[in-house]
Amino acid sequence: MQTLPLTRDLLLIGGGHAHALVLRAWGMRQMAGVRVTVVNPGPTAPYTGMLPGHVAGHYTRDELDIDLIRLGRFAGARVIDGAVDALEEGRAHVAGRGWIAFDVASIDIGIHAEMPEIPGFAEHAVGAKPLDRFARAWRAFRDRATNGKAPPDIVVIGGGVGGVELSMAMAHALRDRGPRVSVLESDEALSGLGPRAQADLRAAMNGLGVTVEQGARVARIHADSVDLEDGRRIPAAFVTGAAGARPHRWVAGTDLPLEEGFIRVTARLQVEGRPNLFAAGDCAHLTHAPRPKAGVYAVRAAPVLHDNLRAALSDGVMKRFEPQRTYLKLISLGDKAALGQKGGISVSGRWLWQWKDRIDRRFMDKLTDLPVMQAASPPAEAPKDALAAPMLCAGCGSKVGGGPLGDALAALPAQTRDDILSRPGDDAAVLSIGGRRQVLTTDHLRAFTEDPWLMARIAAVHALGDIWAMGAAPQAALASLVLPRMSEPLQARTLAEIMGAASEVFRDAGAEIVGGHTTMGAEATYGFTVTGLAEKPIGHDGARPDDALILTRAIGSGTLLAAEMQGRAKGRDVVALFERMATPQGDAAAILSEAHAMTDVTGFGLGGHLWSIARASGVAVELDPGSVPLYPGAEELAADGIRSSLYASNVAAAPIEGLGDDPRAALIHDPQTCGGLLAAIPAGQAEDLVERLRGQGHDAARIGTVTKGAPGVRAG
Repeated sequence: MQTLPLTRDLLLIGGGHAHALVLRAWGMRQMAGVRVTVVNPGPTAPYTGMLPGHVAGHYTRDELDIDLIRLGRFAGARVIDGAVDALEEGRAHVAGRGWIAFDVASIDIGIHAEMPEIPGFAEHAVGAKPLDRFARAWRAFRDRATNGKAPPDIVVIGGGVGGVELSMAMAHALRDRGPRVSVLESDEALSGLGPRAQADLRAAMNGLGVTVEQGARVARIHADSVDLEDGRRIPAAFVTGAAGARPHRWVAGTDLPLEEGFIRVTARLQVEGRPNLFAAGDCAHLTHAPRPKAGVYAVRAAPVLHDNLRAALSDGVMKRFEPQRTYLKLISLGDKAALGQKGGISVSGRWLWQWKDRIDRRFMDKLTDLPVMQAASPPAEAPKDALAAPMLCAGCGSKVGGGPLGDALAALPAQTRDDILSRPGDDAAVLSIGGRRQVLTTDHLRAFTEDPWLMARIAAVHALGDIWAMGAAPQAALASLVLPRMSEPLQARTLAEIMGAASEVFRDAGAEIVGGHTTMGAEATYGFTVTGLAEKPIGHDGARPDDALILTRAIGSGTLLAAEMQGRAKGRDVVALFERMATPQGDAAAILSEAHAMTDVTGFGLGGHLWSIARASGVAVELDPGSVPLYPGAEELAADGIRSSLYASNVAAAPIEGLGDDPRAALIHDPQTCGGLLAAIPAGQAEDLVERLRGQGHDAARIGTVTKGAPGVRAG
């Protein structure tokens, strides 16, 4: 639990190797009062050293990627999936999101190898860096080529070590398809290596059928070939640029001090003239000790960067970074063999690849097998059943169980006002006001991400779910926010992000934020009270026998959120979940506006909401568990035994006959946040409505049927 107020914002721009190591070190010893934010385009960052091995097929995608979401959780940081495209004093702009303020910031965005000056490059080629973009493009091409859907014709522009290493890896990966791999170098290939290393690499390339064209200048790139200035045309279904290191273009638009486009930093890794701004890795130029662009320097700089960031945040003493003068170059040779060069000495062999593999795996293990930090010891007098309670989930997984909640509501006196028209099980109260029907609901979420902007969007979409499920048009919203203790400047920054994000969601839905309440507490919670207008509100009680049951969204969010809190979910699955949760469902509600009954699936899980419709409508429900869409990663995590803290209560409150006990069955009772709309509609309309919903981007499916019989739910 946070005891000291947040007073400073640290922003890490980019998820490069130096920043990844900083996050690990920060998690080992977090700094009280500092809020950490990481901005990176994607939830993972590929490790440079293992990229050729991944291209060759020796490493899987998971083995290649540094999971920034897991590192962020370990460090107590928020990770924003986005890209900074502008920087000013004290703030950075994230494309599609807006400005983020900081007190201290660091830049580790690497370099790129795009070649926009070559006609056709943007349309038909990809740079070898950024690595994540290249790796995605390569995997897609490799799959097409392996399946015979694309010819195995590859061109690498750039005959340096990086381009040659990639060419051999690609040739090895497609060796069974007879690849034609060409390396184009405008000058002399491998000029940065000694004669022995050059000879060994050329021999390795010859063995894999890789050809090198020296003095070759590219004139134009087509979808299926590359034209050279001398008139030759080389077949090419996959083209990559690997000729040198190029700075990211947005940096040139700033007023930062630059050296050929790279950010000038001092021996303390501070940007010249900017004591609160740092830079490391390939995007930085070390003014006191210029070095070539190589990941080894970023790794060596990380401990100094970490210590100096802490010093900048606390007025401490900073350290100097003194990079080594030379380093051992380890170059993969396609197959599981490698060449090593340092100084004038060059050796190669399989044993060297095994050594390189051990080095690379140790580095990744450091960022993957994160230590379990000791939590504060509970009081000695704490009851044993309190100590045995599972970790409290966030989102709807932290709701009070259906049993205690139902008992409390049943004890309330009967309603006496004739302008309250609510029916049993309605998602929102129905009020008669001046001859019109107004629906009223309230909801709040215990935060499950450190990102106020994202959490506000998700909370707004979640609160609107009851309005959409009632078939109402959103009208107005009141915010109810609890912020952790923080200074007034951070309060202003945080509220600006929250209200900006929430206002956008409500306005797009046709509603306005009209006020609210804020307070500070032990942890962040986000809530909204929302009203809507409906001519004829849709409830739970209108389902009819032979109706089809449609679900508009996958399930499994509770399991994924529980796993993410434990550091066991994959970052890309978490980011995909967040993106879906933050997506409004007003268009889905409009498509389902003639539903006989409808609800949104939230904390009591799909099983609980099926029971609610069955009970209110006096019908039976047949569920087809195999047709229920699942979030990526959820079934695997459920199979590993991960459950939300509300799971057991949901199972007890909504038993389903014949469901079984497999992982998919467990997810039927998984509490959902921003869950899909569950609608009972005439069976004859089901196919058309599902197709229309999918056309709007929803993961809709028909999951069951309403039947005659005593209220209940049975798996078929």
